[in-house]
Amino acid sequence: MWQVSERAHYGLRAMTELAKAYGSGPMSLAHIAAVEQLPAGYLEQLALPLRKAGLIEGRRGVRGGYQLVRPPDQVTVGAVVRALEGPVAPVECLTEDYTHGSCERESVCLSQPVWLKIKLSVDQVLDSMTLADVCSVGSSFIPIQQIGPVDSKTGC
Repeated sequence: MWQVSERAHYGLRAMTELAKAYGSGPMSLAHIAAVEQLPAGYLEQLALPLRKAGLIEGRRGVRGGYQLVRPPDQVTVGAVVRALEGPVAPVECLTEDYTHGSCERESVCLSQPVWLKIKLSVDQVLDSMTLADVCSVGSSFIPIQQIGPVDSKTGC
């Protein structure tokens, strides 16, 4: 089974709470943890890379906490995921630091175009959705069973 990491999933959930509260001042990680039912200690670990990426800022003190640096419609899901996980790359040869020629199968690899297409598709989806988008559609949970099979010819 191929899944998004817990780090990216929890981080995005935390960021949606900050997006919903945008303009209301800082929000404590304890509050986010309670609302999202996430471990507060884990959220503390996620705050650092989000701060380093310039997505959130923190304030200390009684009225302290975290808030988004930019409005939710200016923060993409891709920016959040990359801040927490690094670039999306389903296989090593598609990483940014891959050295061309370091794989002995590079010239004969027939599967690499598949992974490249997946990478580009994932990048497009992540970069086309903002936190504002996620907050506006986030309440309409759709179980995968209700989506149904996809027709391989039409994509629908």
